[in-house]
Amino acid sequence: MRELVDAYFKEHGLIDHQIESYNDFVENRLQKIIDEVGYIETEISGGYKVKLGKIKVGKPVIKEADGSIRPITPMEARIRDLTYSVPLYLEMTPIIGEGEDAREGDTVEVYIGELPVMLGSKICHLYGKSKEELIGLGEDPEDPLGYFIINGTEKVLITQEDLIPNRILCEKAERSGKIVDVAKVFSTRHGFRALCTVERHPDGLLYTTFPGMPGQIPLVVLMKALGAETDKDIIEAINDERFFMEIVLNIQEIREEYNINSQEDALEFIGKRVAPGQAKNYRLKRAETVLCNYLLPHLGVTKEDFPKKIRFLGIMARNALELYFGYRGEDDKDHYAYKRTKLAGDLMEDLFRYAFNQLVKDIKYQLERQTLRNKTPSIQAAVRSDILTERIKHAMATGTWVGGKTGVGQLLDRTSYLATNSQLRRIVSPLSRSQPHFEARELHGTHWGKICPSETPEGPNCGLVKNIAVMCEVTTSEDDDKVLRVLNESGLVKSVKDEY
Repeated sequence: MRELVDAYFKEHGLIDHQIESYNDFVENRLQKIIDEVGYIETEISGGYKVKLGKIKVGKPVIKEADGSIRPITPMEARIRDLTYSVPLYLEMTPIIGEGEDAREGDTVEVYIGELPVMLGSKICHLYGKSKEELIGLGEDPEDPLGYFIINGTEKVLITQEDLIPNRILCEKAERSGKIVDVAKVFSTRHGFRALCTVERHPDGLLYTTFPGMPGQIPLVVLMKALGAETDKDIIEAINDERFFMEIVLNIQEIREEYNINSQEDALEFIGKRVAPGQAKNYRLKRAETVLCNYLLPHLGVTKEDFPKKIRFLGIMARNALELYFGYRGEDDKDHYAYKRTKLAGDLMEDLFRYAFNQLVKDIKYQLERQTLRNKTPSIQAAVRSDILTERIKHAMATGTWVGGKTGVGQLLDRTSYLATNSQLRRIVSPLSRSQPHFEARELHGTHWGKICPSETPEGPNCGLVKNIAVMCEVTTSEDDDKVLRVLNESGLVKSVKDEY
């Protein structure tokens, strides 16, 4: 056994999962975030927008007071209280004019800010260095790396545990003293997280909730608003003969109580909720906007995605009905199949997306401001790099992250070698420390091989602060097509009813 463990650690380091996650962020996700934005639209008369191209990541450098730029090592950053970071450059192309008259200007490569570097990553000067070379750079060759240097201070990003996104979970919940059967999903798209639910109430009626929609809305009304106008469309969406009478009951109840017979009637119903007191055309438009952006956004944010949303809502309704009639049990939220860990790369992705969106808003404002002063729009003059740099640095220095999370970035524990490695392999649950949460704190059977059964603090953090098992590997990125190919080769057949 000892030989096996030794062979494993000759190939894998204790902090490899953090470093690989950060590498994936730099190599793939940075460009993905840029592509999500695509264009910077402006309100400049005559038409003016900026097309975003390729992002270029440099090597860690320092700009001295005399204007000279040279490479910087981690040890120098520690000694001089500097941030060990790389410059980011982004291709931007102005598009002048509107419609067919629009023309592209010259593409410029603009400096947009600094990105902190994880020690040991591919863009770090320490990457691939031998023991002798590391010693020459002032580093301990046995140091695990996998942390950052912010203003001369060593900072580590603590892995965050979270429920799986875009997957339906079933549970029983109490509403006004009554038990309801709930199918819910944390629909996540481009960092935006929307909790969408389908509930079966004791009277047999199905209701849905989602962000942007005040209160609950009957499922049948929502499906009609999405384009399932006929009774047949709704029945086929749920697609389960066992619950035929339940579905018919819901359809009849909605027809009798609300007199909704068409898609426009349903959109008008939603419009009165989301835009009360407004003109009818505005209400209908606002209702469509809410359905596009806030209802199951992971399936898409256009009207063309409505059929997929109908199908997914049907699956959620079927799961809620199965739970009520005893065909399935509640999902165990503590089961690690329903958990995901957000590593350093995932956390940096959330932070960079937020900071970059703030930069985009500022560029738009600066371009419009230039035209108001009768100046020709200049992209170089409009980009204020400190917007991106300072937001990222502040979050990593204070540990306060996107979404109001605190303690994400922590001072690296140098008490001992073991303490350092332990902190770099730590996982933190988002649950409140002041609440009991007995079941969430307990050792679960699915922790075997993944979570250390004994390393957890005493007191209020017990069971909520955990550590990855010594030989546990965390997947940082995987091609979806590869996964599907493996599943097909194993004989798994894709079901039409579970398409989404």
